[in-house]
Amino acid sequence: MNEKHIQKIAEELNLKKHQVVATSALIEEGATVPFIARYRKERTGTLDEVAITAIRDRLAQLRVLDDRRESILKSLNERELLTEELEAKILGAEALTLLEDIYLPFRPKRRTRATIAREKGLEPLARLIFDQDAETIPLAEAQSFVDPEKGVESEDDALGGARDIIAEWVNEDGDAREKIRALYRRKGVFHAIVVPGKEEEGAKYRDYFDWQEPVDTAPSHRVLALRRGENEGFLTFRIEPPQGEVLSVLERLFVKGEGEASQQVRLAVQDAFKRLLSLSMETEIRLETKKRADSEAIRVFSDNLRELLLAPPLGQKTVLAIDPGIRTGCKMTCLDPQGQLLHKDTIYPFKSEGARTQAESTVREIVDRFEIEAVAVGNGTAGRETEALVRGLGLGAHISVLLVNESGASVYSASKVAREEFPDLDVSYRGAVSIGRRLMDPLAELVKIDPKSIGVGQYQHDVDQNALKGSLDDVVMSCVNAVGVEVNTASEQLLAYVSGLGPQLAKNIIAFRNENGPLTSRKELKKVPRLGPKAFEQGAGFLRIRGGGNPLDGSAVHPESYSIVKAMAGDQDCSVEDLMRDEDLRRKIDLSRYVSENVGMPTLTDILSELSKPGRDPRRRFEAFAFADGVEKIEDVQPGMKLPGVVTNVTAFGAFVDIGVHQDGLVHISQLADRFVKDPHQVVKVQQRVEVTVLDVDLKRRRISLSMKEKPPGL
Repeated sequence: MNEKHIQKIAEELNLKKHQVVATSALIEEGATVPFIARYRKERTGTLDEVAITAIRDRLAQLRVLDDRRESILKSLNERELLTEELEAKILGAEALTLLEDIYLPFRPKRRTRATIAREKGLEPLARLIFDQDAETIPLAEAQSFVDPEKGVESEDDALGGARDIIAEWVNEDGDAREKIRALYRRKGVFHAIVVPGKEEEGAKYRDYFDWQEPVDTAPSHRVLALRRGENEGFLTFRIEPPQGEVLSVLERLFVKGEGEASQQVRLAVQDAFKRLLSLSMETEIRLETKKRADSEAIRVFSDNLRELLLAPPLGQKTVLAIDPGIRTGCKMTCLDPQGQLLHKDTIYPFKSEGARTQAESTVREIVDRFEIEAVAVGNGTAGRETEALVRGLGLGAHISVLLVNESGASVYSASKVAREEFPDLDVSYRGAVSIGRRLMDPLAELVKIDPKSIGVGQYQHDVDQNALKGSLDDVVMSCVNAVGVEVNTASEQLLAYVSGLGPQLAKNIIAFRNENGPLTSRKELKKVPRLGPKAFEQGAGFLRIRGGGNPLDGSAVHPESYSIVKAMAGDQDCSVEDLMRDEDLRRKIDLSRYVSENVGMPTLTDILSELSKPGRDPRRRFEAFAFADGVEKIEDVQPGMKLPGVVTNVTAFGAFVDIGVHQDGLVHISQLADRFVKDPHQVVKVQQRVEVTVLDVDLKRRRISLSMKEKPPGL
């Protein structure tokens, strides 16, 4: 464990040193973030998942820095360039950019203008000029360096070569680079223009055809849009600093007077910036702003995904799921309370009046035969029309008819997972199954789909894909473990996200229960091939086995704490079951009696809370939702209307809201609330029910502008 890293992280994250030490040790031991946050509170000082993840990620960044430092030291040592002073600088560099600045003069170079000038023997002249002695006359000094055989034809050639060498020194000066870098960060400006002749083809980037914005304030979505426009060949952009200020900084650093030698240095400084430093700094700032934009976009995506995964589940009910279609018909599947397929059928309600009558009859018959408790209708094409048809059948108040967001259902239906689950089922019916299951349990179904296909991101295909995957995997794992997993019914994909398991152990658990029947206790997990003590420790608390011999197996109490619960029950002269049933018994427990070296009040408090509601689901209670009657297509929407809606995506510039017309409307960040809002997530979340006011409808571009203000402007 690197002591320097521990201290640095503690200071950066405003944590106590022992918290970082303990968390780092647990991570090195292979513990997952959910496990550490839930079951090792005493060791970390009750750090939450956010803090633990920050420590983990910062440790990884510092390891990358150390690896690069080691590589540089090795390279310098092998080339016999490493001095004590240089080594001290390298060891003291605390950022990758500073480390690279130190190494730059020693980096093996391709053949440059300065290299060629050195080969011509002009470095002594460059040093003489760079010293800027007031008595030095560069032109006179250059005479002795004229040598046609070396390619130096005149005094001007000699001076030009000397300036090339000086320009390289300026470019490689660490102090200069840091000052210019800071200037680019503070005062640099994005300047974009349209590629000539691409105005019509690139019309969607019209806002950027002649666009300027400061580097330090440009929001992530605009930076990513700008880069996408450039990648697609419609835009070009530069990052431009205040050039006069840049040259002024450089001249203060390198130009020491007004003599003739200083004039040569001034020319070299100007050349260094134009030819070398400006390009290097622009590349760096491009990467920096991209990384910053990626980070914000990934944060937004992750926040949205968490809300979607933790959406309230309908629960175990018999469901009729309908994937609407006009030409190809509506695909219907009946699912039992465990999500297993009972029946499939197709209706064609939009083909003719006769077909509609037949469709209505078919739906009624299926609802009666399978004792359907809820109908899930996909919200895609013909979704509202299909919903209206089903609602009009008068199925009874006890049967909920609900529109379900079907984003990603088509991806699931063609996936390997779907083929393995339903090898003989047509792709279109698999989509209907997914729609029904995501109503019953959104988390269990959505883990089967690549999060990027769910439709809650912002420029997700433009950001660093490895960083995006890591962040989204963290979110899915966090949500899965927060809810807990029924080990005897969970899919392989859901089990794979349980702390300590992963894909292979998930497969092994499925195979074990298929061969031996349902597990009756958590202890049986130890019989699963390759599920060793470490995996059991990490995962057992998040796996649920209900109806077994030990009631604690259905709770979030970790098996390592069962003895504590038994002691509590023994002290109350009752059984564990009595303790879980009787609140009066639990109130009598003095938790301080059970504090030990390894178990403190945070864990004991969690245990007592869990005993009161064993295996409780942290998700909100399900509530039915319906869109406004008579507003089923964009042509029905009129300015001034107040409509119910569901937030489908939250971005840096606002929120998209489904109002039931197959086209989400945008609530711009300026219309989210009567007060100023910097981050839309402060006001709304994905899946939140809201009431919006229609500001404008653009039928040609199929855009709907909405407001959540109490008194929208102009209305």
